[in-house]
Amino acid sequence: MIIDCHGHYTTAPDAHQEFRKQQLARMDDSDLPMPKRASISDDEIRDSIEQNQLKLLRERGADMTIFSPRASTMAHHVGDEAISKQWTSACNDLIQRVVELYPDYFIGVCQLPQSPGVPIENSVDELDRCINDLGFVGCNLNPDPSGGHWTAPPLTDRHWYPFYEKMVELDVPAMIHVSSSCNPCFHATGAHYINADTTAFMQFIEGDLFRDFPDLRFIIPHGGGAVPYHWGRYRGLADMLKRPPLPEHVMKNVFFDTCVYHQPGIDLLFEVIDIDNILFGSEMVGAVRGIDPQTGHYFDDTKRYIDALAIPDHDKRKVFELNARRVYPRLDSSLKARGK
Repeated sequence: MIIDCHGHYTTAPDAHQEFRKQQLARMDDSDLPMPKRASISDDEIRDSIEQNQLKLLRERGADMTIFSPRASTMAHHVGDEAISKQWTSACNDLIQRVVELYPDYFIGVCQLPQSPGVPIENSVDELDRCINDLGFVGCNLNPDPSGGHWTAPPLTDRHWYPFYEKMVELDVPAMIHVSSSCNPCFHATGAHYINADTTAFMQFIEGDLFRDFPDLRFIIPHGGGAVPYHWGRYRGLADMLKRPPLPEHVMKNVFFDTCVYHQPGIDLLFEVIDIDNILFGSEMVGAVRGIDPQTGHYFDDTKRYIDALAIPDHDKRKVFELNARRVYPRLDSSLKARGK
């Protein structure tokens, strides 16, 4: 079985985004009526999925996607806490409808109603709802709700602990995933995303989070940002900071996906990072949608890169399936319940 750990609903029906536009318009003009969630038919959802994610999933040879709302439109820095809660629940409920229509192909991961300056414990109820009521298997946690200004404390700060306690209680992981950038210094997908991945890893090195939460699990997407390329730097910094070696200090709890869009990058990822810490992911349909003129294949067809690796089949199975089932135990339970 091939499980893609990183998929977003980037093709949601236009009416869903129109609800968001109405939300934001009312921020500027309180005389406007309170917007209502979009009325979206099952057929509209089918059309948005079958012509996009499901079509590519089948064509590229994968079986299932761990599916979440579009990351760039989480936009936690836009609006207040009430607006974020309304938008978040609408996004998560739409994911649930996709899963209900295609339970063999998609399983949900939730967005959180984070807002700058708002205690993270205010996101616990939505996590609990999505896991216990909607059957989701994890969440996306934004380390920078400010949208590129980095006003939140480091992920190792006790500010985050109430949420981590709930993650451990529910036995779910979090993908570290920022949203859109309102800082013109940081292109969203080309700079802000990779910066966040790298920053999160360095924060984990500097702190002792996993001493306090030994069962906590994070997926750092986009191949771990700059981390594999600069692995010697981080090993050296850990040593200079009198931290334990990375394999025992961080890598029992942190995993990288394969959203790296060229073969040399995948080769390096697998050379540097232990096979047990790598999960197959493509991010499709996501940040890079075009065809690579050097290969004639889509950049985000990441399965092709893994297929080309000269590693044993049992290692490929770990990356394609077994690691995801271990990091997402609720996914594993769901699949076993269906005889998979």
